[in-house]
Amino acid sequence: RILGILSLCVMSLIYIAPASADWGTGVTLHAGTYETDGSESEKTGAGDKETTNHSEKEGFYGASVYVEKNFGNGFTLGLDWVPMDIELGSGERIDTDGENASDDDGTRTASADIENLFTLYTHIPLGPVYLLLGYHDADITTTETLPTSTYGDASVNGIQYGLGVKSDNIRLEVAYSDFDSIELASSNDSTQKIKAEADALAFRLSFGF
Repeated sequence: RILGILSLCVMSLIYIAPASADWGTGVTLHAGTYETDGSESEKTGAGDKETTNHSEKEGFYGASVYVEKNFGNGFTLGLDWVPMDIELGSGERIDTDGENASDDDGTRTASADIENLFTLYTHIPLGPVYLLLGYHDADITTTETLPTSTYGDASVNGIQYGLGVKSDNIRLEVAYSDFDSIELASSNDSTQKIKAEADALAFRLSFGF
């Protein structure tokens, strides 16, 4: 993964950093909103192609842990990990052909979660504030009840931008995350696909140790 390469670069920079650089660890509390846009393309009983679109916008809250190295000039390199799953959305529909019962009739449910969200980030000082730049790496897992097929899981990356202020061991940030779009194919029919993309706006309060 790209994150592994970037992490290796970060560790190299940390190794050659000045002796005055200090390690730091802590926890971050998150609260904000995310928006997910997705579509599913499938065949109908008549063999036609049908596309269903869905958008979802919800609030979220959570926490993460981080480790970072702070340099004497205010520059910071770090790695953040969210140890809990984040639900991107869920829903259900009832399929029926209006005739006799068939294998294609019934209630269909689906949900998607983000797992193992890692963010490689840097703080770039800009006077009284700092610029936050980050690179996300995570797994998208899906759960669905479909009559003859399933959708797999996928890896997703994203970019994070934000501004923050810090004082001693406390900092406050506002950050926007833009994740890449993903495409998942059905295990039964490669032409039956789900496409989705997500972004999030978050307020973050961190406590260092």
